[in-house]
Amino acid sequence: MLDKCRATLAKKNGEYSYNCPLDQYFLKFAGVNPVSLKKQVARGWGDGEILRWIEKNQRHRRSGQEIEAWSDFMNRRAPASIDQRERMNSYQKTAHAKREDITTWFDVLDLDDFAFFGGAA
Repeated sequence: MLDKCRATLAKKNGEYSYNCPLDQYFLKFAGVNPVSLKKQVARGWGDGEILRWIEKNQRHRRSGQEIEAWSDFMNRRAPASIDQRERMNSYQKTAHAKREDITTWFDVLDLDDFAFFGGAA
C-alpha cells in the first residue's frame, strides 16, 4: 500500500491505485485516514517512520490477538461473488498462470509481483 502511495505521488502508479478496496480493509481496520496517510508518505518517510505514525495516529487500538485474527482472515480472503471470481480468473489469465493454487486475493498479489519481476507465472 505504501509503495502504491509513493508511486501515485510520483505519478508512476500505472494500473495500481492507492486507497483501492484492498487498501481500505487495512485503513478501516486501523482507523487511518487515507488522505492523512498520503500526506505523511509525501514527506518522504520510510516504512518504519510511517508505521510509527500509524501506531500513534490510528483511531482503533488493536490488541495482538485482534491483529492476528484480522491478518489470518486477510491471508485467507477469497472472492465472495461471481464478479470477483471472474476478476481473479482474469488476473490469473493475464499472468499466463497455469496454476491451481491461486485461490485468495493475496495469492493474486504474489502472482502479480512474481510475474512482474520476471518469474515464471
